[in-house]
Amino acid sequence: MAKNYKTIQLDPKYIPKKTEKYMSEEQKAYFYALLAAQRNAVVASMNDGMSDLSSSINIDSMDGPNNEGDDASNTQQADIQMKILDRDKNLLVRIDNALKRLEEGTFGYSVISGEEIGLKRMLVQPLATMTIDEKEEHDKKDF
Repeated sequence: MAKNYKTIQLDPKYIPKKTEKYMSEEQKAYFYALLAAQRNAVVASMNDGMSDLSSSINIDSMDGPNNEGDDASNTQQADIQMKILDRDKNLLVRIDNALKRLEEGTFGYSVISGEEIGLKRMLVQPLATMTIDEKEEHDKKDF
């Protein structure tokens, strides 16, 4: 029976090595576990943020008349929380896209050229979708 990266139990000390076949089932299992943990953390953060935002809105509406300073502070806190939630939502989309690429077998390969992104880069930036050279060229175009 072929190995499936979703069911492989890795040694907790396992770290992918350059000497292994690039994006072997073990390496995929490592990144799958890493991305799943990141996803769970982001979802938990979003749930906490939504709860905090909801609580502050409910508390504000129950407090009765507030002074302008309280209103400004509450609005600022809500704006900050909304920005954090938006950032988390964008991160969740990137993680889900990486998990989809893992499923499709394209994780670790450039979305532009199809070349290997490289293990070193993937270990540092598991959400990378381009090689270093492609990313630098892309960033130059943005400026």
